[in-house]
Amino acid sequence: MFKYETHMHTYPASACASSTPEEMVRFYKNMDYTGAIVTDHFFNGNSGCPKNISWVEKVKFFAEGYFRAKKEGDMCDLDVFFGLEYSFSGTDFLVYGVTPDWLLEHPGFDKLSLGEFSATVRAAGAYLAQAHPFRDAFWIANPSPADPSLIDGIEVYNASMPDRANKKALAYAEKYGLAKQAGSDAHDNYLRRPSGILLNYRAKDIFDIIAALTTGQVNLL
Repeated sequence: MFKYETHMHTYPASACASSTPEEMVRFYKNMDYTGAIVTDHFFNGNSGCPKNISWVEKVKFFAEGYFRAKKEGDMCDLDVFFGLEYSFSGTDFLVYGVTPDWLLEHPGFDKLSLGEFSATVRAAGAYLAQAHPFRDAFWIANPSPADPSLIDGIEVYNASMPDRANKKALAYAEKYGLAKQAGSDAHDNYLRRPSGILLNYRAKDIFDIIAALTTGQVNLL
């Protein structure tokens, strides 16, 4: 089986992260993972990106975490894929299947409504999952799962969430037939509860992972 992290942050792209892309890659390699998806906080979330710079500069800053992780991963044989975590009033969504070049072509992408955001990324062939849908925190305006028609999957296990929240997420995914995934939501290289998914083949690209998620061909860690 091949082990993948689906929810990982790096410093400085994610303001809440404390470990560099290189440190994160080496951590997962030492934990016998096959690969990881870098999902740094986008500009409308807890981003470390400077606000008063151009869209091109913002995308370059944001994507640097992925490119640095990819370079380190290539050197130590850990597959690194590009993703992002998009926010609406504190509610977070994981996006797999877009690229830094695609972001460059979509200035203002961080200002869309939830419906517009969903339609835009899915029209691009990307996969959209709600992260920790039952997280209850003071910064979340409406702590609840999204309309199931707007998403493809649900993070049914998030290692930073209490069991009761994860159980609610699992029930929601099963009720609406959404893809199920698990992730560590890692912000540093000393997390105590690493999570992720297991595949029975090594993914060639992010679309192999998307295919496994949407067809239920994954085991959850």
